[in-house]
Amino acid sequence: MATAPAPETLRKRKDFVAAARARKAATPGLILQRRARNDESSVVRVGFTASKKVGNAVMRNRAKRRLRALAREVLSQRGTPGHDFVLIARRDATIGRAFDDLRRDLISALDRIEQGTR
Repeated sequence: MATAPAPETLRKRKDFVAAARARKAATPGLILQRRARNDESSVVRVGFTASKKVGNAVMRNRAKRRLRALAREVLSQRGTPGHDFVLIARRDATIGRAFDDLRRDLISALDRIEQGTR
């Protein structure tokens, strides 16, 4: 079985701002934003955010590491080509939540965005 390519990482602020205006779904462990790009690219791009509300630098980095691992695992399989995804860490949840629960949260958020519900 061939593995899907890992998603590219968003790095420019304008991409994060554009995703903030798009569809979003909140779950107990994370917030997911998804934006359709208007290009012919078939690549999935993903960005990660952890504000200072999440904690100090060590906690923010741990939250982003967990979100990156989650994106590699889930979005490489279920991400929609030609879309940008932003995963936002939640205070007291992203770090302390079991990884299996985070995986279920991300899959649930993806399903809700696909269906058009929040």
